[in-house]
Amino acid sequence: MSSAVETKNYNDRVTVSIRDFVADVRLDRADKRNALDPAMFDAIAKAGQDLVSNREIRAVVLSGNGSSFCAGLDFASFQAMAGGDAVAANDKKSSENAGAMQPGAITHMAQQICWVWQEVPVPVVAAIQGHALGGGMQLALGVDIRVAHPTTQFAMREAHWGLIPDMTGTLMLSRLVRDDVAKDLVFSARIISGTEAHELGVVTRLSDTPLDVAMQIAREIAERSPDAVRGAKELINRLSNAGAAEHFAEERRIIHKLIGKQNQVEAVTSNFEKRPAIFVAPSV
Repeated sequence: MSSAVETKNYNDRVTVSIRDFVADVRLDRADKRNALDPAMFDAIAKAGQDLVSNREIRAVVLSGNGSSFCAGLDFASFQAMAGGDAVAANDKKSSENAGAMQPGAITHMAQQICWVWQEVPVPVVAAIQGHALGGGMQLALGVDIRVAHPTTQFAMREAHWGLIPDMTGTLMLSRLVRDDVAKDLVFSARIISGTEAHELGVVTRLSDTPLDVAMQIAREIAERSPDAVRGAKELINRLSNAGAAEHFAEERRIIHKLIGKQNQVEAVTSNFEKRPAIFVAPSV
């Protein structure tokens, strides 16, 4: 017999339902393809942090309601960048801001929404469909196992906007693919299908029903010894996440040199104006 469902809502952006030791985490901004705005950043981080300390769960499934997993940064943020407004990304005073650092943390908010799934001591499985672009792809890379629809659009889209992947993406991508493949995806910002992502090693499994398969995987994990599963994740992460704090600090250093500078603003402006970009000599 199934146990009672415990459900919690975070900022009307994320819901978490727990049943039979599996936490079902849903991004819930379907009308915006689950794009990342300040409320979404805050909701994902808080939902993940609550699961870090939950001793009852044995697996987590992360998905997005609607047609897309997560289309990346909210369009309004790029519009602000087109005007040279870097405040939204660099203001460290606001707890809901993507650039906010928490005491003792190795990440700022934007990094933490991806990294928190590594801090959750049980396996986290993502069900991915529609779009996983920019921050959405980095969010997907932060989990342990990825199940995607073959037609899902993946992209490390940041270079298209004059940015770098600064939400743990370069570290997490480099754990999965060869350096030349990571460079190809990051430098070109090209969009690849779920099928190609699987061939490259970014996606664990392909399915026409990714949420169903992700739930099946989570339920199978939940039937194993929770002590053994937690111990195994800890050991694997010990090797693969070595040096993470230093790497994330470098992400923050480089992104802060880019945001709001002439070439970054030009990358965004030229996109909105639908013209070729006119760049100056690099500043970093």
